[in-house]
Formats: sequence, structure tokens, C-alpha cells
Amino acid sequence: MVESVGPSTIKANDLRVASVARVSAPAPAAPLAANNATTATAAPQTLAKSLAAEPPVDGDRVQQIKTAIANGTFPLSPATIADQFIALRFDWMANEQA
Repeated sequence: MVESVGPSTIKANDLRVASVARVSAPAPAAPLAANNATTATAAPQTLAKSLAAEPPVDGDRVQQIKTAIANGTFPLSPATIADQFIALRFDWMANEQA
């Protein structure tokens, strides 16, 4: 069930409201050593080569989805689609300038 959006009061004895726990500050990151400079520049190049070696999309999975849509067997959930549209709208509103 979806609760209405709008101003509401939270009662002290409402069990659905949890208290906020304190979180400790994150530990500072260790600085890079000067002798790791060549390793730091080589790592992105190695990563780029490994990512370029294989396609970013699984072609077999795409074909399975296309076939399921063509056959009418792809499971569509109207609630999931609506939730995604709502989330997209909220994300869009967050990026708008007032």
C-alpha cells in the first residue's frame, strides 16, 4: 500500500520510525608513494584495454529479451514501470535549478 505524499505528523510512539544512529568519521586514505607513480598511470591503461577487449553488452541476453518480447512472453510489471517513471521524475526534479 502506498502512503499519501504530504505533510504528516510523526508520533513519538510510532514504531515505524527508527532513531538515527551515529556514524564515526571515515579513516583518511593513505597517500600514494612517489615510486607508485608509474603503476598509477599504467593501471588505467590496463583497465581500458581489458574493457575494450569485450563488448559492454551481453549479445546473447539481448537476443533472449528481443525474442521474449516478440513472442509476448517477456514479463512486464506495470507497478515496476510506474515506480521507475516516478523515480526518474524525482531524479529529474533534483537536477533542475530553482
